[in-house]
Amino acid sequence: MVQKNEELPIKAYLGSDALFKGTLTFEGTVRIDGQFEGQVNTNDTLVIGETGNMKADIKVGTLVCKGQLAGKVVASKTIEMHPASKIKGDVQTRALSMALGAVLDGHLNMTGGESKKVVNLVEKKT
Repeated sequence: MVQKNEELPIKAYLGSDALFKGTLTFEGTVRIDGQFEGQVNTNDTLVIGETGNMKADIKVGTLVCKGQLAGKVVASKTIEMHPASKIKGDVQTRALSMALGAVLDGHLNMTGGESKKVVNLVEKKT
């Protein structure tokens, strides 16, 4: 978890007035404060700022969410949700930190496996 006084070294930044549509692949840390639609693929860190609004399927190492996200999320390390953040969609991660006021509207999978339906097998007596 990121400490309050600790700053992540930002390699790229999408400002609050910007709109980007497409696929984003990167190394390091990227912060999005604007609007983004598409896909994100990285093993590193994505920060969605307070004014960030994303409609995307995301595969990341770490997600720090302070804004809004709609889409499927797979985070191989952790997801950190700050107050007033909202994720709408299915989420898969090993660890989740969720502050009071954050909203997760979807399914959360922390086991790493696909969800399976439970099937009761009944043996017939012969």
